[in-house]
Amino acid sequence: MSAEDTTSLESHFGFGENWRSFAETLSDSKIAEAERGLSKLLSVDQIRDRSFLDIGCGSGLSMLAALRLGAKRVVGYDLDPNSVLAARSVLERFAPDGSWQVAEKSALDLDPTAEQFDIVHSWGVLHHTGNMWDAVDKAAKMVMPGGLLVLALYRRTPFCGLWRIEKRIYTRAPRWLQWIIRSVYKAALIASFIGRRQNPWRYIADYERVRGMNWHHDVHDWLGGYPYDSVLPSDVAAHIPSGFAMERVFENAAGTIGLFGTGCDEFILRRT
Repeated sequence: MSAEDTTSLESHFGFGENWRSFAETLSDSKIAEAERGLSKLLSVDQIRDRSFLDIGCGSGLSMLAALRLGAKRVVGYDLDPNSVLAARSVLERFAPDGSWQVAEKSALDLDPTAEQFDIVHSWGVLHHTGNMWDAVDKAAKMVMPGGLLVLALYRRTPFCGLWRIEKRIYTRAPRWLQWIIRSVYKAALIASFIGRRQNPWRYIADYERVRGMNWHHDVHDWLGGYPYDSVLPSDVAAHIPSGFAMERVFENAAGTIGLFGTGCDEFILRRT
């Protein structure tokens, strides 16, 4: 039996369907949170009048945030055709006069000879390509000299091996079984909040503050999310692409053991 090709769309979780559903819920407040999330990573001065490439653009929300923060032109690539449709619908709705382009393309098929960008952004994507380090190297080649590479990658935890198995099962499961898995996960997470005497309903209500995202869509995204890789910040430091220097690291997932999942550490590298 041949090994599974984790780089093909057929082996991936259907992120695009989830993004199309999320796009229907998009609001001004969610867009504002996405702008705040992006401006945490990059100052407005770093974004204004710059070209911006979003690899794995999903719903197009980061592209929209970049436009709102002054990017002169944004381009989004995604492997999933449903993600491309979601991003186009969001940008047509909220930035009809903006300079943007969305196309179907894998992170592993990027072509730096066609165009390079001031900012190359890929939030929570490259660890789902099936060949993460190759994808990081290809993303880096899309950055023009003096430009910035912005990455968010899952933090490795002791439970990552088990989550990889779960995600593979969930991705191949029928919808009714996915619903059961989601329900069990949500119930267990809510119970853990109550056990720690924390308010789970406030957590869910405030989830929009996480880059303008939605908790229910993110649960589906997390439980699917296959292929799946994860790294430590030290791994990224050891694999900095040639010609780049690390500018900033946001270790958002520090200390987690991964029982209910993990989060992304964020890295900003500059091409010298």
